[in-house]
Amino acid sequence: MSLHKPNIDGIMLFEQPFARVPYENYRKVFRTSQKNIEKELGAVQNAAKELANKDSPEDDVEATTKAIDGMIARVEGLKRKLSDMQESAGKPTLNVLRERLQHLNAVEGLESTSIPEYARWTDARLDRWLVDWSLRNGKEKTARMIASQKGIEKLVDIDLFSDIRRIEDALNRKSCTEALAWCSENKAALRKLKNTLEFDLRLQEYIELARARKTVEAMAYSKKYLLPWQDTHHRQIVQAAALLCFPPTTACGPYKRLYDPARWTTLVQSFRLAIYHLSTLPTEPLLHLAMYAGLASLRLPACYNHETRNVDCPTCNPDLGELAKEVPFSHHVNSTIVCRMTGNIMDADNMPLAMDNGQVYSKEAFEMIAKQNDGWVFDPRHRVERQRYSELRKVFIS
Repeated sequence: MSLHKPNIDGIMLFEQPFARVPYENYRKVFRTSQKNIEKELGAVQNAAKELANKDSPEDDVEATTKAIDGMIARVEGLKRKLSDMQESAGKPTLNVLRERLQHLNAVEGLESTSIPEYARWTDARLDRWLVDWSLRNGKEKTARMIASQKGIEKLVDIDLFSDIRRIEDALNRKSCTEALAWCSENKAALRKLKNTLEFDLRLQEYIELARARKTVEAMAYSKKYLLPWQDTHHRQIVQAAALLCFPPTTACGPYKRLYDPARWTTLVQSFRLAIYHLSTLPTEPLLHLAMYAGLASLRLPACYNHETRNVDCPTCNPDLGELAKEVPFSHHVNSTIVCRMTGNIMDADNMPLAMDNGQVYSKEAFEMIAKQNDGWVFDPRHRVERQRYSELRKVFIS
């Protein structure tokens, strides 16, 4: 039974983003709550200090009562705000996190890969990967249909990818507004990663003002949004300032590149990398990563020789073999010899036998041919070469 026990460490390598996404979402809820608490309670503490520092607050009962009522109102408002946030964002995120951890815990309790429970778990994992692939490739309706039919809505990140799609669509329409709003929400995390997406977006908005020849607006925009980045982007800011002297039709290399519409495509890619990094998502679909891992464990030079292909080998398939060219060849400490005719492994119970022409097949394959040809065997690739089954030589692998 232990030979067929699931490889939990290998499984969990693919599941890190699965648990991290809702965890990061809940951290955002927590940070937002913390900011609200610090803001409101800070105001309450300041009001309390002012009351305490008054020489004789009892002389102005009305003002004191009003100040206390204001503090109570702030605390009650904070309570409502935190309660609403917990109901709308906190609790749903916790439910998703709990569901996903229970899903991962289920596979850790399985003792064998041959039991039906493991097959059901891997089917659910494949469904999740298909949803992930669909979302990354803009097929949101397909993703929602799969998630709904399989009952895995809490196990996939449809809402996250919907936001990604919405912001990318805005960038493709040459609008930075949505992306800048996202940068504002994640300013601290982006600063920690030293990510320059916000500057790139601000620079693009400045370029569009220059393209429209709105010189005054562009100078004001640069002063407000670009100059704060001068410690880290001084050269780019200086170049952007000189851009106002060049029309969009300029042939001057550096400024022609700034006016290039392809910069919008680069911004889309930069945004996608940034949000994937913040959400701890891999840049490749999980389905691709799983396929790469499987193909890398199977790919051999023999897979690309039509004379040595195995019908049961996935990488010998022309389509999968083309995909497998992107991964390295597999490394096997001990080789496994497979019969080209039957596709079965040749070992002590099904040992390899050699013909006089040097071709080797399994004992099982030759027995099948001999039974059909009165004890004669032949090479399937060169049927004219025949010999007796009893004349075959045993092959020993050292």
